[in-house]
Amino acid sequence: MDVLKILFDSIDELNLDLDSEEKILKDENTVVFGENSGLDSIGLVNFITIIEERLEEETGHFVTIADERALSFEDSPFKTISTLRNYIEMLLNEQQGV
Repeated sequence: MDVLKILFDSIDELNLDLDSEEKILKDENTVVFGENSGLDSIGLVNFITIIEERLEEETGHFVTIADERALSFEDSPFKTISTLRNYIEMLLNEQQGV
């Protein structure tokens, strides 16, 4: 499964509702959450929801991305698209027993 494609497709869907100056760039270094992020808290929740829906469509299983575990990491998995991809891949591997 191409997690990066899912993230980029999710960005495309999110960008449909954003003004041109608010659109999120499809780049692995794009900041998702924190300083220099283009998303406010509602935008982040919408983005996570879109990703979770797409993951469920792809895997047939619901994958929770934002939970206590994600928030407990010293380096947030929501920092950039790249760190989010790595976190999702880890979750998927755990779910598959890899």
